Amino acid sequence: QVQLVESGGGSVQTGGSLRLSCAASGYSNSFTYMGWFRQAPGKEREGVAGVSTSHGSTHYADSVKGRFTISLDSAKNTVYLQMSNLKSEDTAMYTCAAAILNNAWYGALSTRSYRYWGRGTQVTVSS
Repeated sequence: QVQLVESGGGSVQTGGSLRLSCAASGYSNSFTYMGWFRQAPGKEREGVAGVSTSHGSTHYADSVKGRFTISLDSAKNTVYLQMSNLKSEDTAMYTCAAAILNNAWYGALSTRSYRYWGRGTQVTVSS
């Protein structure tokens, strides 16, 4: 059984930094991509960043390019999201997800590409 468990969320001031972690267990060797998504109140879930587990290529939403970095530690089955220069509009529930080979592919930032989802960790940015 696949489990994705996020941690590292919290409250931070504008301009601050946080690092989110997502630990995967169960059949993690079958993952093709891992991604981070976020959902703010009243808004749809959006893709933030994705990373290929095989060749390490990364993808970012335009809104976070240059501020967020996704990375993968395969030995620990953990994906990270380093967030810097945080803005109030980054406030959201952040959730990690994993894609597998049998899933149809709609791109690294599409929710439809991902099969497994964590429960999320809240990030709140205030001035």
